Amino acid sequence: MSFRYDFADTPFGDALLVFSDDGLVAFDLPEGMHRDSPWALEAITRMLHTLPEPDPGAGAEIDELLRAYFDGEPIRFDQELRLDWRLANGFTRTALQAVCEIPWGETASYGEVAALAGSPGAARAVGTACRTTPFSIVVPVHRVVRADGSPGQYGAHPERKQYLLELESDAAAHRPPADGVRPGV
Repeated sequence: MSFRYDFADTPFGDALLVFSDDGLVAFDLPEGMHRDSPWALEAITRMLHTLPEPDPGAGAEIDELLRAYFDGEPIRFDQELRLDWRLANGFTRTALQAVCEIPWGETASYGEVAALAGSPGAARAVGTACRTTPFSIVVPVHRVVRADGSPGQYGAHPERKQYLLELESDAAAHRPPADGVRPGV
């Protein structure tokens, strides 16, 4: 299996994209990372037990989807991209796949996601899955909120979560109801 990487621009800075032959392995927004950072690949190299090769342009499809998403289009990344779930196993994977079902512009509590994932008492485990997702933004863990409706954390960046929730909420308020799929797809 070969692994390669590219970067994508986001309002939060550079995102590291890692691909395998089976699809996107990771979409990461590490703190303070930039394209020429010497440690940009350190964590993913440890997880994959190999150093991915650079592949400029590999993220072109994701770049297009990100532009549309940040312009307010209701993108379902999990339906637009092939995801390689190798870094999410067991309940973490089940929980993250349940998170993908939260409609664009809406939220669900950790407990509601646990129930969707088949383990109604596993709200804390859902929180762990959201915190450790290999697919930041692509799997919309920002849509998972506390039981009281407050946003909660987003790693060390609750302001990013708030930004994403407001982006989706504002855009949803200004468009006719949609099924969460990009028009014309």
